Amino acid sequence: MALASTATSALHDAGFVGTWDTDVLAGRSVLDAGAATLLSGNPSFAGKPLPLDVALGRIHPEDRGWVFDRIRKVRRTGGLVSLEFRVLSATGEVRWILNRGRLAPDTGGALRGRGAYIDVTDLYPSSVPAGLDADAAQVKHLESAADHCIRVHSALDRYGDENLRLISSMLLLGIGRALAQRDP
Repeated sequence: MALASTATSALHDAGFVGTWDTDVLAGRSVLDAGAATLLSGNPSFAGKPLPLDVALGRIHPEDRGWVFDRIRKVRRTGGLVSLEFRVLSATGEVRWILNRGRLAPDTGGALRGRGAYIDVTDLYPSSVPAGLDADAAQVKHLESAADHCIRVHSALDRYGDENLRLISSMLLLGIGRALAQRDP
């Protein structure tokens, strides 16, 4: 029981929002409670098959077009999903969300997908502490995210769930790449 609590705490510290599960043929996605609350704006939608425009009803109007286009494309081709976009919370606050997952054929050949949403708002300059320039603040935020993600990854490794471990590995890889690109 303590391990589950540690994993839950580590996921929360890393900005984990929730998960999605998509049936491409049906054109529906199922969100867990955290994802339904933030992405659709309605926690009662958790666990229910939703069309894309409902499941992602809170996407920022400026991001909506390109996000939906990218999702439609991956629903045709399959493969990795990796998008960073803004959502508007119920109070009008802008949050930055990283969506990571994969669409692949199931045993019957139909495309299905699973993934996770992670709140990465703290990585953006609008959340820069006073006295730091934007580049230094971004590196500081990425390093902080890496520290949190390492804790998450270690806890999930001990927990033993391969899907959650894969999600944390993808996040670590993304953070590592972002840090490598920032080095002079």
